[in-house]
Amino acid sequence: MLYLYNTLTRRKELFEPLNPANVRMYVCGMTVYDYCHLGHARVMVVFDMIARWLRTCGYPLTYVRNITDIDDKIIARAAENGETIDALTARFITAMNEDAAALGVIPPDVEPRATAHIAHMVAMIETLITKGKAYPAANGDVYYAVREFPHYGQLSGKSLDDLRAGERVEIDTFKRDPLDFVLWKAAKAGEPAWDSPWGQGRPGWHIECSAMGQELFGTTFDIHGGGADLQFPHHENEIAQSCGAHDCCSDDADTCSHVKYWLHNGFIRVDNEKMSKSLGNFFTIREVLQKYPAEVVRFFILRAHYRSPLNYSDTHLDDAKGALTRLYTALNHVTPADVTVHAEDNDYTRRFFAAMNDDFGTAEAVAVLFELAGEINKSGDAQLAGCLKALGGVLGLLQSEPAAFLQGGTSSGSLSTEEIEAKIAERSAARTAKNWAESDRIRDELAAQGVVLEDKAGATTWRRE
Repeated sequence: MLYLYNTLTRRKELFEPLNPANVRMYVCGMTVYDYCHLGHARVMVVFDMIARWLRTCGYPLTYVRNITDIDDKIIARAAENGETIDALTARFITAMNEDAAALGVIPPDVEPRATAHIAHMVAMIETLITKGKAYPAANGDVYYAVREFPHYGQLSGKSLDDLRAGERVEIDTFKRDPLDFVLWKAAKAGEPAWDSPWGQGRPGWHIECSAMGQELFGTTFDIHGGGADLQFPHHENEIAQSCGAHDCCSDDADTCSHVKYWLHNGFIRVDNEKMSKSLGNFFTIREVLQKYPAEVVRFFILRAHYRSPLNYSDTHLDDAKGALTRLYTALNHVTPADVTVHAEDNDYTRRFFAAMNDDFGTAEAVAVLFELAGEINKSGDAQLAGCLKALGGVLGLLQSEPAAFLQGGTSSGSLSTEEIEAKIAERSAARTAKNWAESDRIRDELAAQGVVLEDKAGATTWRRE
């Protein structure tokens, strides 16, 4: 039985899908105006892991992750670059997909772009106006009337009075209340625009996911996910919009949502501050992948629980690389048997499945992998090696050829594979001639270049540190 932490109820709950034959998960994706950073990588990898586990548990899953391809940042960046919005977004969608593929992320089943669903957003806004939840303003914008939704704040735990008390002096005099948020933005000169009953304009950010979620999944679905920074106001506003449009709750209900389970992954931090473009302390996925293998980055993300803060540093990535190397080393000396794992196969699988069924406990699951690796190193058991590889595969890990991983990662100034193999051949000749001093000299020379030799069963293997 799978338990997951529901942000809405603030507790772990048994996963009981609305329709076990058709599980539906919607994740808020990227706004494509720049290269993805490690915070985006965590969203990609975490929900890829969740999708993989749901499928491992036998649930037929439809996974949707949207793309925001129109908003203020996109318009500003395109103008700054002197390129069209279509050219800018196409370029960064391609880059995003390349980064995701490098990290071993299986593409979502559906990846809707906001600009392809404007008509449905307009229709939802019209419904909200008809139901008294929204209003057109004199400036051509349309706003959601927050105080018309009594459950506002339930996801984030914020009350309307507290939000109002902390609100800055309101500049936009067209709103009825400072807390109201925009659903439709009137067009400005030179900006892309679409027709609507309120004139030319474009949708606000929050309405995108409410409208696309309804169009793709209907009025209610199983899982909605995203980064912790989206909990408020984006997901809070989604609940207000969707419930306001669908009448999916009564005013006296304790909780209300068009989604059964809300999941949020934790932040990546640098020097105890959230990694973000606005703070200028972010690292793009591409920058990190120039220094570390992509699987190391994926392992770095998954070895921590998805809801925990994750601290980024070269030291932590170096440690992740060393840890993943230990797992691959266990597979390098034994040819794994072809194994399909089940929960009750052995003690290792039982504990791995139990960890993953407890709110996707990857930290505990990875600890089981290290115990397996230790036993393989002692016993050389091919079945256990197959079990290690199969369990790693559930997390999108350990699927490369061990030698390819261990010997990969050349950098400027390091020895090539051919040079290393030549040195090993020289050392082998020295050992045959019982020239132990020369053998040791070559070993030390290679070690100084970050190449570790291992002599086992009459053969020498090597890996990079």
